[in-house]
Amino acid sequence: MKSHETLRPIWWNDSVAPAGALELIDQTRLPTETVNITCRTLDSVWQAIKQLQVRGAPAIGVAAAYGVIVGLDEAKPGDATWPAALGEVCDHLATSRPTAVNLFWALGRMRDYGKSLGAISWSSARVALLKEAHTIRDEDAAMCRAIGKHGQQVIAENSGVLTHCNAGALATSEYGTALAVMYAAHEQGRKFRVFADETRPLLQGSRLTVWELQRAGIDATLICDNMAAVVMRDKKVNVVITGADRIAANGDAANKIGTYGVAVLANAHGLKFYVAAPSSTFDLSIPDGSHIPIEERQADEVRSLGGRQTAPADIPVFNPAFDVTPARLITGIITERGMITPVTAENVRKVLGK
Repeated sequence: MKSHETLRPIWWNDSVAPAGALELIDQTRLPTETVNITCRTLDSVWQAIKQLQVRGAPAIGVAAAYGVIVGLDEAKPGDATWPAALGEVCDHLATSRPTAVNLFWALGRMRDYGKSLGAISWSSARVALLKEAHTIRDEDAAMCRAIGKHGQQVIAENSGVLTHCNAGALATSEYGTALAVMYAAHEQGRKFRVFADETRPLLQGSRLTVWELQRAGIDATLICDNMAAVVMRDKKVNVVITGADRIAANGDAANKIGTYGVAVLANAHGLKFYVAAPSSTFDLSIPDGSHIPIEERQADEVRSLGGRQTAPADIPVFNPAFDVTPARLITGIITERGMITPVTAENVRKVLGK
């Protein structure tokens, strides 16, 4: 059995002069190259999030928390000015991407923690803020492990699992959300096969998910997005597990574009459809999925594939990065605090304790 435990896509490197820097695996270069990038400026962190060098809701949140330190180090604030600088850095990072709520959750936490420190020197505040960023990273890792523990029982011996996009270690600080369920089942010695949608237009399934699963020694098969119905009809799949980028108070869940279609297909074929996500991915301030902002990305992501033009250069394109799966199509939401099922606003509050 191969180990996936050391796959950590985000870390703080204290050895980078003069005071440390954020380091990331550049996910746009996978699977053919494993390249680390060092973010020493606020703009480099912003660009890494915007350009999907770091992606996945929990990973974006962790990157943003460390990005606050990067931005403040660049600003070189004084003892009296660091609180204002903290607000400015958080405001800028919040403009990078709109859908993944973990971004705003992590920035809000760093902002609130800074306010709680009161009138202390910048050097003392920096030590405390960096410690808080480390805590956010460590808590995310622990939540992912707990998600795997709570969810692994949904994967039966010799079953087939379908997943969409990438909700593995690369999408978090380590271990993953949807893939955490698979990793935990694999660690139990269970045998199963995963069918991974390629996930057009940016191919997170084919570039990232199957790379992770192969690395972990899990039986994985790559399929095109439009093959999901066939593998369900042919009973190659028994359960569907995906991640999420934002979950409303009623359990409606936004995830990578195409997830809603997979949920509809699962429902049509009588299959259970699970979402795996930490409590930080819930946005209890919105009642349902209609309030989730959906990012639309540039047209050339659809007009080309692998750098090669595949459509007329001037054809109009609709390119939402996410869609929303209604709670009624979700069998259960697997969190670090347990399973939410059936998925209702009442059960969301009950399990989250809010």
